[in-house]
Amino acid sequence: MINTVTTLFGGLAAVIILYAVGGTVRNLPPILRAVLAGGIPLIAYFVLIVGHWPGLDVVTIHISVFFATALVLLALTVFRRRGERMHWAPKLLMFFFAGLAVLMGAFLYIANNGLPEPIGQWWLGSNGGPVYSGFSGVVPHNQQAATSISSELSKAYHEAELGWDVNVSGLDTHEFVRTVRVRVRNHTGLPVDRVTAELRLHRPGVVQATLTMPLPEIDAGVYGGVLQLPANGRWLVELRLSRGNTLHYQHTLELVMP
Repeated sequence: MINTVTTLFGGLAAVIILYAVGGTVRNLPPILRAVLAGGIPLIAYFVLIVGHWPGLDVVTIHISVFFATALVLLALTVFRRRGERMHWAPKLLMFFFAGLAVLMGAFLYIANNGLPEPIGQWWLGSNGGPVYSGFSGVVPHNQQAATSISSELSKAYHEAELGWDVNVSGLDTHEFVRTVRVRVRNHTGLPVDRVTAELRLHRPGVVQATLTMPLPEIDAGVYGGVLQLPANGRWLVELRLSRGNTLHYQHTLELVMP
């Protein structure tokens, strides 16, 4: 499972190690050392996320942190070779970038997993229950926001008129692999067949689905499959039931994987 904090700080360590190893290679220019030290972990990261796209913002953070670290190491090497004492301004910039990398890693962890439980209870308060502090925004803030809200109200009205009784099981476990069953019955209690059922897995606040999984019919009115979560943290699971080209039922559940 891909963990963003692990890839960020693991890649940061790899940049430092590769730059140090490059110093043992004779006649290797410092600028080339920096390019290789920042580029090799970045290429490895791109290979790692094939099929598990984490979002452009996360990828951008990795690019900036890896090459900013390589640039700082390059600056240290140049000043040391010149035998000059480094001015306080470059030192301040280096400390700034180091603190920025730590801060971005902390924000990524909190966005995906929330605050650690003791800190969350102390900071947010608790009435004896668990505290969930991960990012939970689900509505895109764009020019279609008002249209989306109207569409959701129309769907709710249509579902009420349809009268389907939808029961979902298998999502309330704490495992990465979950066997999901969806039972659909009409208002008379009879099973509803010939339904196209699918699950769409989203990160909170991300419109594009990370994973789309069809649920084939395994019995009369029963649809199921095996859902494997790509990583831990907070996920939104959207259940969609359609007939033909018409979406008849849509419901979103939240999963929290520690």
